[in-house]
Parts: sequence; structure tokens; C-alpha cells
Amino acid sequence: MNPFPLLLCVLLAVPAAHAADRVATARKARAKQVAALFQDAGVTWPPERLYLRAFKHERELEVWAGSRTGALVKVKMYPFCAASGELGPKRRQGDLQVPEGFYTIDLFNPVSSYHLSMRVNYPNAADRFHQVKGVPLGGDIYVHGDCVSIGCIAIKNGPIEELYLMTLDTRAKTKRDVPIHIFPRRLDAAGLAALTKSLPKTSPLVDFWRSLQPAYTQFEETRRVPVTSVDAKTGRYAVKPVPTAQR
Repeated sequence: MNPFPLLLCVLLAVPAAHAADRVATARKARAKQVAALFQDAGVTWPPERLYLRAFKHERELEVWAGSRTGALVKVKMYPFCAASGELGPKRRQGDLQVPEGFYTIDLFNPVSSYHLSMRVNYPNAADRFHQVKGVPLGGDIYVHGDCVSIGCIAIKNGPIEELYLMTLDTRAKTKRDVPIHIFPRRLDAAGLAALTKSLPKTSPLVDFWRSLQPAYTQFEETRRVPVTSVDAKTGRYAVKPVPTAQR
């Protein structure tokens, strides 16, 4: 598997005294565009639900939105302009990996050294289960601007302004963190076969990717955010079935 470009990703805050009010500036420049995107998608702005999906191989970040109980629709896709590491989960500090798994956006940094940034709540329970004793997992994984990265997902500054407003305003409305699911690639049958063709069936990496696939498949079939958990005994992801009435 070919690695992504290895680029710098250190999320330092610049002094507030030297930083413009980037959120206000972004809102002035992008608010109408964001509202129009949701109007074109037929979704109320701000939405009742927002869902982000990232695909490392394809280098794409998708934004889906809709009502709390209905099927979601795609609002926009943003291409990565930088990411680092290779396909596979993040297992230790300094491994350059973009994590893979099921996370939320849990913090907003309006004065990031990389324009605007949103933190992914890595490590989660699955990451901690697989942690090697004495080896730190690292952290400070963000979606941000400025097209530089080690372990982060970077998109261009105009797009990060849109995405930041979408996520911030949805969080303000719903009082819930926005989910972001990060996949190695699209995990249809062909995608999983391409990932695993050179690996033994007993590889832990194969088992890990197979544990991600049900969430990918369920969303493709239902357009509802998968409800995921982590098995305390195995560290594998599990996905709660969607009630038949909601399919």
C-alpha cells in the first residue's frame, strides 16, 4: 500500500492577540454558501443530524445531514489536500497514522496554527483496548486547514471554513458531538477484497477492517448513522441493527 505524503501536523494555537476572529470572518464569507448547500440538499439548516465519513484511500471527506429520524442525504464532499501514514489504524504516538474507526468531533479550535481545526476524539475504547502496555497512543488528531499533516486530515482553507461552520452550528443546535467515521477505503465487497488480498486471513488487520465493514454497509443500505459500540472482551467494533420500520 502506498503511503500518504508525510507532512507536518502540530496543532498549536496562535496567540489570540495576533489572530483575527476567524470564525466571524468565515461566517461572513461562507454562511450563505453553507445555507445554500443545505437548501439544495433539501435539509433544514442547521440540521438535526450531521454525519462525517472519511475515506483514506480515496482521500475524501463526505458530509451527510438530515432529520433526527429520517434518512440522511449527502450535502458535500471535500477532498483531502494532505494526510499521512498508510492504510491501517493508529496504534501509537508518532506512527504518522490517521486513525481508523468510529469517533466524534469533540473540540473546536478557532485560533489553530492551521487556520481552523476540529478535534477527533482519538483514542477511543477500541484504540485503548489494542494499546501495547507502556506505549503511548498519542492524540491531538484534527480535521483542519492549511494542507499539512502528520496523523491529521487536512482540507483547504475555504472548505474547512464551511465544514467548521456546519459542525459548530449543528453542535450548538443539537447539543451533541458530531460523529466522524474514518475508513481505510470504501468497504464494499470489492474494497475489502482489495485491502486484504495480500494479507493472511488470520491477520489482525483483516479482522479489524472486517469489524468496520458492517457500519459502512448499514449506512449504504439505510442512510442512517450507525450506532456503534466496542466489545469489552475483544476490542472489536459492533453495530446495532437498524429497526426494520426505519429502513
